This record gives sequence, C-alpha cells and structure tokens, in this order.
Amino acid sequence: MVKEVKNGMTFMRERKAISPVIATVILVAVAITVAVGVSYWMSGISSQYTQFEKVEIQTGYATYDSTDSQWNITIVVKNSGSADATINLAFLNDVPCATANYNLGTAPNQAWGVSFPTTGITLKTGQSNTVYIYIDNPPTLVTELASLSAGTTVNVKLHSSGGMDYIKLIRLP
Repeated sequence: MVKEVKNGMTFMRERKAISPVIATVILVAVAITVAVGVSYWMSGISSQYTQFEKVEIQTGYATYDSTDSQWNITIVVKNSGSADATINLAFLNDVPCATANYNLGTAPNQAWGVSFPTTGITLKTGQSNTVYIYIDNPPTLVTELASLSAGTTVNVKLHSSGGMDYIKLIRLP
C-alpha cells in the first residue's frame, strides 16, 4: 500500500472495503429481520384489539307438546367468533321474554319462557349450546303473541350482552 502525502495529509491510494455484493446481502438480512420483528409485534397488538363476538344459529325448529298444550322451540347456537359471547335476552316476534329459566320444560300458564337464566348463557369461543323457548298455547298474557297458531312463522331473536342480535324464523307445527 502506497501512502501519498499531500499538503501534510496522508491519503491511501488503494483503499479496500467490503464488496457491494456482501454489503447488499447484509442490508437485506437486516431489513428482513426488522420486518419479521415488526410483524410479530403488530400481530400481538392487533389480536388484543380485534376480538369479536359471532354467534351462529346452526339449527332451529319447533315441536308441539299436546300434553302441556305448548310449543317447544329448540335453537342450537355456536360461538364462532374470537371472543366469549353471552346470550342474555330472547325475543319472540319482537316481544321480550319477561320470564326465564324454565328448566322443567314448561311455560307458565298463558305465557312463554326460555331455558336460560336471567343472567344469560355464556358461550366460549367455539362452544355450542342449545336454547329452548317454551310457548304456552294460547299465550294470552302477551297480546302480541295471542294470534299464534299452527303454521304461523315466528321471529325468534337472541340478543347478546355485546349488543348483537341473532335472528331465526321458525314455523310452528
């Protein structure tokens, strides 16, 4: 290596550095590493704020119990969202259920009820559950439901504590 002195300063005439190919490889490796780190960080942040509730009504049907003179509506629900969902209200033709937790399977005389307690039923992510609605025939205590008869289609709406409504139309047998 020859050093040249000019005006009292030393300059290197033949300087050697890393090749452009090696420099490019190092820059690409650093960029990829930073991109992977940022993507993991962003996915962690986004999963905390993007949880949602989604309840699907998988099936719904009605049967008539002639012994108790009532319709029994069976609805199978599944939480396919990423957050827990709590079904806390049921509506029949937009009339809220005033009574709840009829585990014996019978509605009170001339009224209607659901099988879950007033606090609701909680569905964890991926969990399914069955909701029963019992309607006494005729439900004369609720004038909006007094016209129910065989062959009538009823609008069953389940309301969650997250503010979502899940609707199923069911024909009474």
